[in-house]
Amino acid sequence: MPKPKALQPGDTISIVSPASPLTPAQTAKGIAILEGAGYKTKIMPHVYEAARYLAGYDQQRAQDLQEAFDDPETQAVFCSRGGYGCSRLLPYLDLDRMAASGKLFSGFSDITVLHAALNRRGLPTLHAPMALTLNTTREPWVYESLLSALQGLDPIPSAAPVGKTIVGGRAEGTVLGGCMILLCDLLGTPEQVDLTDAIVVLEDVDEAPHRIDAMLTHLLNAGSLQKAAGIVVGEMTRTEEHVDPTIGEKPWRSIVEERLVPLGIPTIIDFPFGHAKQMLSLPLGIRAEMDANLGTLKYSESLCEQD
Repeated sequence: MPKPKALQPGDTISIVSPASPLTPAQTAKGIAILEGAGYKTKIMPHVYEAARYLAGYDQQRAQDLQEAFDDPETQAVFCSRGGYGCSRLLPYLDLDRMAASGKLFSGFSDITVLHAALNRRGLPTLHAPMALTLNTTREPWVYESLLSALQGLDPIPSAAPVGKTIVGGRAEGTVLGGCMILLCDLLGTPEQVDLTDAIVVLEDVDEAPHRIDAMLTHLLNAGSLQKAAGIVVGEMTRTEEHVDPTIGEKPWRSIVEERLVPLGIPTIIDFPFGHAKQMLSLPLGIRAEMDANLGTLKYSESLCEQD
């Protein structure tokens, strides 16, 4: 399976909305950043559609996504936002053809479903800020990480913070994962992510502490996390704000340690990716090395082919 080609000035990035709806104003700054970096942008026909909590009907969102991957003038497919809805598209997509296109695909959150499907078919993808994400001002290294990744360069700038050690050690493997609730949703489906010998990246947003426990426990009960070579935990964003007072509270970091330390697998926490305000762009489906003692992740191959 070919890797995506590194983007060059003048290349076209198609914007798609495979999940929840948003407005043109919410994408304006992100699109300006891409165009300011020298890329052309193409807004697919249904990007600003809305059908309750979805960006248009399933067939419309799937059509935009498929056509963006099939478009010979498009070099990269860039998601506008996450939210919910990507799993509903799977029956309508030719995922084999999408993966074979070699297009660079970027997004995160609910987009984890599409990352998983494309990675499983051999296409590396990019877990990265979306148009909505870029509507909020970020640290300079956030933009540096994204634009470097799109060019197939090292996506982890020296200015980015490192993670904190939970279980020391070193590991090497293919980076897989994303938003934890979607990894759980994929269990038992054809697109379930095989975490064997992988460096697993995990994050989530707006989940109560007991739900973080439940998702980690689900992945453990399924026997998935035990197979990992290493685990990189980002931020469980706004978890403390969603405590159910009828159940009780426990800090999410304590929950992560309680569930993962017994595995004895090299593990770090608070690595800067996910729904956190300051986030790295992390390629998925390619190999990297993690040093849990230092809290670092270093890619050993490029996301993209260089001309």
